[in-house]
Amino acid sequence: MSLTQSFSTFFKHTKPIMPVIVINHIDQAVPLANALMAGGIHCLEVTLRTDVGLAAIEKIANECPDAIVGAGTVTTAKQMQLVKAAGAKFAISPGISHELCQAAKALHLPYAPGIMTPSEIIMGLEHNISLFKLFPADLAGGPKMIKALAGPFPNIQFCPTGGVSQANACEYFSIPSVVAVGGSWVCPASLVEEQNWQAITALAAAV
Repeated sequence: MSLTQSFSTFFKHTKPIMPVIVINHIDQAVPLANALMAGGIHCLEVTLRTDVGLAAIEKIANECPDAIVGAGTVTTAKQMQLVKAAGAKFAISPGISHELCQAAKALHLPYAPGIMTPSEIIMGLEHNISLFKLFPADLAGGPKMIKALAGPFPNIQFCPTGGVSQANACEYFSIPSVVAVGGSWVCPASLVEEQNWQAITALAAAV
């Protein structure tokens, strides 16, 4: 099975939105996950940008059975091992390396690496990866870049992240190779810190 074949199944029963989640306090993890799921978003990317990121993944995996929780900002093979042990269903990184691809393959962990160039896509294809995170999407060319890459790579899929918002998400979704988009607009840091879970549910439901 392709390292990213499972990603297409993640979005069959949930909205094709991958919220980029930054958790600063562990007690935010479960309420935030529940707020997003109440709005119809079940595939959750919890980043490793904070000290509690790994613990938050484990807590959501253990306490939110309806969540498809994965890890974002995975940059080392060791982190790949740790997130798998914590219960992550997938891993996403801001870039790509042979070491990361090999680690994901050894762990049988669905993996979407970040790319900006055709050469990086070729590297991923060498590891049987078929879904990539265009990042940062807006600076990398946005929808025009994805359309251009569809020519030489007709069988790959994208989850663009970085500069994606409710305002431009529809433009990305109009491209057949885009299976989901990633962004933080459904769980902005200000609302998370305020623990305004109702407002986050409303943002998720509005997508």
